[in-house]
Amino acid sequence: MRLLLDTCAFLWMLDDSPALPPRARTLMSEPANELFLSAVSAWEIAIKVKLGKLTVSTDIARIIPKHMQRNSIEPLPITHAHALRAGSLPLHHSDPFDRMLVAQADLEHLTLLTPDRGFAPYGVKTRW
Repeated sequence: MRLLLDTCAFLWMLDDSPALPPRARTLMSEPANELFLSAVSAWEIAIKVKLGKLTVSTDIARIIPKHMQRNSIEPLPITHAHALRAGSLPLHHSDPFDRMLVAQADLEHLTLLTPDRGFAPYGVKTRW
């Protein structure tokens, strides 16, 4: 399965948080599954750190790539096609970062690994 990690799923994985349920942990650790992290998630994390909504112990620009490499998470860049798709989506979900994840999951045929039920109206595959 090709899984696009929601930003919170990545952060909970990073912190080994108890908020990450066993089923999601299993999906993340299954060798047959491919994990992807969108550039939009890195952007969202950087913004939250800058605003003081998220605290990290060291430079986020080093933490994210290091954690991605350690966990075999592939980067997913934002393309013009992704941006145009995200911009054309209905506003079922108010978060523009999440609408980008929807667009990427749809166009790249990925399953979103997320606890967020707000993705349901878009018809993309989700798991949790």
